[in-house]
Amino acid sequence: MTYEEALQEVNSRLVFGSKLGLERMEALCAALGDPQKKLRFVHVAGTNGKGTTSTVIASVLTAAGYKTGLYTSPYVLDFRERFRLDGEMIGKESLIEAVEAVAKEAKRLEANGDVITEFEFITALAFWWYAKENCDFVVLEVGMGGRFDATNVIDPPECAVIVSISLDHTAVLGDTLGKIAFEKAGIIKHGTPVSLYPRLEPEAREVIERVSAARGARCVTADETRARVLRETVYGTEFTWDGLPLCHRYTGEHQLLNAVNALNALELLREKGYRIPDEAVQKGFREASVPARMEVLCEDPLVLLDGGHNPGCAKALREVLQKHVAGRRITAVMGIMADKDSGKFLEYVAPLFSKIVTVRPENPRSLSAEALAEKARAFCADVTAAGSIGEALARSKVENGEALVVCGSFYLAAEARDALKARYEK
Repeated sequence: MTYEEALQEVNSRLVFGSKLGLERMEALCAALGDPQKKLRFVHVAGTNGKGTTSTVIASVLTAAGYKTGLYTSPYVLDFRERFRLDGEMIGKESLIEAVEAVAKEAKRLEANGDVITEFEFITALAFWWYAKENCDFVVLEVGMGGRFDATNVIDPPECAVIVSISLDHTAVLGDTLGKIAFEKAGIIKHGTPVSLYPRLEPEAREVIERVSAARGARCVTADETRARVLRETVYGTEFTWDGLPLCHRYTGEHQLLNAVNALNALELLREKGYRIPDEAVQKGFREASVPARMEVLCEDPLVLLDGGHNPGCAKALREVLQKHVAGRRITAVMGIMADKDSGKFLEYVAPLFSKIVTVRPENPRSLSAEALAEKARAFCADVTAAGSIGEALARSKVENGEALVVCGSFYLAAEARDALKARYEK
């Protein structure tokens, strides 16, 4: 099997399953020898902030000397971004080996009528590879929800982490914060300590705390008062945690809250006896990096790439723009999936833009450029639809003193990033 054939094996599968439940995933893992039972996990669920929170925790654990896997989604530039070991992507040969191992068992199950979805397949692949590599820890990001997510076949993790919860995937998870929180709380297992995002809405918090109590799980809300911001720019934040100087490459109040949640989770691990020195915390925070999360590609003109795709992400983007880009003329290139709340996304950020160029990302779930442009005109006077990302970027050139924001989808971010770096990065 070649690398391209391995990717095709994964991509040929259904994106979503035909029925709820973990039975297929459990059967696939059992056929592989239950690799997940050989691993220790930090399990991370929520709506916004899973990727950055997971990345920071994994980076600190690596700095502390633990062999640490990091499983996240979606990827931005390379499929192998989903599977990292001590910060490095899985090698192509290792990916081929893992795909072959999982495909063999998946096809046996499918011969009996089961349908293994793409996410189930790659989650099993992650378990298999991390077990083969004898990882000390795996920081495991939930794909969607939690209760029926493929990652939830694991035994009780060392720690569960719940990040910010907002309305997203409402057709699957429910149309209220309480219903969505219940699905996220599905990762809470008996006796597992839970680190909770500091500013959950009361409706969501009550559900998480109730589920934690029912399962004998200690639920600790991260204390944001222990953090003090020293300096914040569009490039990142310097702050202290109980006086310990820290810095990371993320900006915005939401990212400080994600950092506080990560620190809270690390303290819960310390309480269980894991050695995580302050020096490792500092190094891990300093080195943690995720592409297309408020990523600055150029200073002047300012070029900002953000793949956030739901109203919560749009609020965070608005905060960053209002705080750090006020006074500049801002042009946006925007593309959004049709199953996302594009109306709310636009309501939050579109009034900040002097010009918007819409484009359809190369994904069958994408909203058309024309449909997005029609919605955007309610918030911005200068809106045009482009036929391709190349055309969109050509129409959105900015000068020194101005700003360009590419936003709305990780699919769009992946398509645009290389072209933006080639044009603007210095």
